[in-house]
Amino acid sequence: MGRLWRVSGPLVIAEDMKGSQVYEVVEIGEEGLVGEIIGLEEDRAVIQAHEDTQGLMVGERVRGTGTILTAELGPGIVGSIYDGLQKSLTDLMKTDLFIKRGAKAFALPRDRKWRFSPKVNVGDTVNEGDIIGTVPETNLIEHRIMVPIGTKGVVKQVRRGDFTVEEPVVLVEQAGQIKELTMMQKWPVRKPRPYRQRFASSRLLVTGMRIIDYMFPLALGGKAALPGGFGTGKTVALQQLARWAQTQLNIYVGCGERGNEMADVLYSFRQLKDPATGKFLQEKEVFIANTSNMPVVAREASIFVGITLAEYFRDMGYDILLVADSTSRWAEAMREIGGRLEEMPGEEGFPAYLGSRLSSFYERAGVVECLGSPSRRGSITVAGAVSPPGADFSEPVTQNTLRIVDALYSLDVSLANRRHFPAINWLTSYSLYTDAVEEWWSKVGPEWAETRATALKLLQQEAELEEIVRLVGPEALPEGDKLLLLTTRMIREDFLVQNAYNEVDTYSPPARAHLMLKTIIKFYELAQKMLGSGASTAEIRSSPVIYKISRMKYIPEDVSEQRIKELWSEMEASLTTRKGEV
Repeated sequence: MGRLWRVSGPLVIAEDMKGSQVYEVVEIGEEGLVGEIIGLEEDRAVIQAHEDTQGLMVGERVRGTGTILTAELGPGIVGSIYDGLQKSLTDLMKTDLFIKRGAKAFALPRDRKWRFSPKVNVGDTVNEGDIIGTVPETNLIEHRIMVPIGTKGVVKQVRRGDFTVEEPVVLVEQAGQIKELTMMQKWPVRKPRPYRQRFASSRLLVTGMRIIDYMFPLALGGKAALPGGFGTGKTVALQQLARWAQTQLNIYVGCGERGNEMADVLYSFRQLKDPATGKFLQEKEVFIANTSNMPVVAREASIFVGITLAEYFRDMGYDILLVADSTSRWAEAMREIGGRLEEMPGEEGFPAYLGSRLSSFYERAGVVECLGSPSRRGSITVAGAVSPPGADFSEPVTQNTLRIVDALYSLDVSLANRRHFPAINWLTSYSLYTDAVEEWWSKVGPEWAETRATALKLLQQEAELEEIVRLVGPEALPEGDKLLLLTTRMIREDFLVQNAYNEVDTYSPPARAHLMLKTIIKFYELAQKMLGSGASTAEIRSSPVIYKISRMKYIPEDVSEQRIKELWSEMEASLTTRKGEV
């Protein structure tokens, strides 16, 4: 038991703390505020408080718990809303509309019973990671109960029926001792969970966003960053990822973002349905709400709690998507603590360990072979938003993030001002997963690589023509360049622009995206032949097929392939015959 010696915002120093350990969780003051020890010097402990320290006084008690910050793992996670320390906000709201400092709440409900179906028998030998039973957690998630890491032995007793997460369901004899296995286990949030083997990413993460799936693909198990200035649509883009990504479970971490945005996320996910199953999206989502008015230091904990939950479900053999909005707020918390610790500041005041701390989060993504039997693979895909001040991508958080991730979706203020959403700039974005997913794409659209390359080439040529257009105007350009500008406008407005609030356009399957872009490229090729036969771009622009191409994105999914192929026939008829010819 120690006592407060100094309080400086979220930084607390306590004395008489001999025997404490770094990253040990402590309770501060009479209200028991949660904090973590981040430094020790003789009998003094440097503590970062995860709750508001206003009103604390020198001399108040500080009690060490003897444990480090851990996440509770078990049935009851899916569909839950947690704060940055994995306290159930739903439970806290039952007692008081406004959450009080020091309020305690379990992450997993202790009174709810779950139907446990065992997968092992008495006499079986089990090792860490083995699946010993299942629980139907939601209509979309079968919760697979695993042997905790570090446990192995012979099964002595198996129970079947309804149990709470604290009741033993399997008894295992390990080194002559009987160990009770429950449906709940705990894991330190800053320690990566082990796995058997890591694999290279090779499958596309289908997000339903055309510019991502088709132009700059993100592979399952990949790492992506979405940097952008204020108003560029980072939060909406991440919401779209969390809504429609074809993964078994999605985890949304609101790290220091506005409360109204988080409220909008929570409301919309209760209404929307998964396109693959028709079930409500809430049944495959986990929410961690650490908004901007919550304690600053808890932002770091929220990020690591989220990735720990993702690893736990990955170990069941699931594909997981984690979106973090935004890592810049987390970095700002690190900067504040570093300043109060009087550490030597790095660039723009951020701590020197900014890069390593970011990598300790992003590098927990990947495709792995899980521990235990039956043999299974799981993956974690991480997409993090970055909020550079003034949309300056040269600032430290963005630059350190780009050294880690393999896909960049650069959100552009000028595109957002033109109401082009998602405002992902096709000239500054990139993906290193293009070659990895080419085999996957070849089964959906055999001409994907060529079509994508043609579209990107046309967009690059348009960018090169922009300066000339500003000087002489578009009418002074040769007919071939006029056609190129017409085609690239169609690519931008009819393919890359996507309406997140339209029930048809909000989600675009890869096969449909391929047909849409292939239609535009086919239009360009047919129009080039018309130019070669003496037609003008003005004649081509007057063709009714241009309007029909612009409406492709709103064709209902069940008839889209048929209607688009009918449009191909109409294009071939109208763009091969000049007006006045029979």
